[in-house]
Amino acid sequence: MQYPAEITGVTNADFIKQAMQARLSEDEHISLFKFIKSLDKATKELKMNEDLPHRYVNVGFSGGEKKRNEILQMKMLQPKFAILDEIDSGLDVDALRIVGENVYQMKSDNFGALVITHYERLLDYIKPDFVHVLMNGQIVRSGKDELIAKIDQEGYDWLKIELGLEDTEPVRTTTTLGTCAVNPKNRGN
Repeated sequence: MQYPAEITGVTNADFIKQAMQARLSEDEHISLFKFIKSLDKATKELKMNEDLPHRYVNVGFSGGEKKRNEILQMKMLQPKFAILDEIDSGLDVDALRIVGENVYQMKSDNFGALVITHYERLLDYIKPDFVHVLMNGQIVRSGKDELIAKIDQEGYDWLKIELGLEDTEPVRTTTTLGTCAVNPKNRGN
């Protein structure tokens, strides 16, 4: 979310553990020891304060802490696919690097992401497999690193002129990272 909600009375640890437990069957349970170990590891990788698990979800967090907290939740829940809309918004240089590196480290055959950004700087840390430019609600150009470099140097005007588009909607650069995992049991469904 661009503006993560604050949840007073619910600690980060409880929120994440309950979300993880909700994904399991009734007879499966998360080992508290493994959960704490994983949470501590992810918290350190995101360079977050050690008291984070005991703080209420996003309450009193700075913008950068909220973004890191979202990435922490993603790291712990390990989704197969994520849509990350402007995760670079409001981050200082250090937080941008930390968030970008942590998202990129998740890239695997079991995790893919659609990363939406207006700024090339995030892509210094998240190396995309594909880049798509969306204008007026449609993908108008796709490419790789060379497209990012051209947009960073020349902006979007060259593309608008080339395509004969008027500047009626905000321009977004959309990046696809990795492949989405497929459960072999669900193939063909």
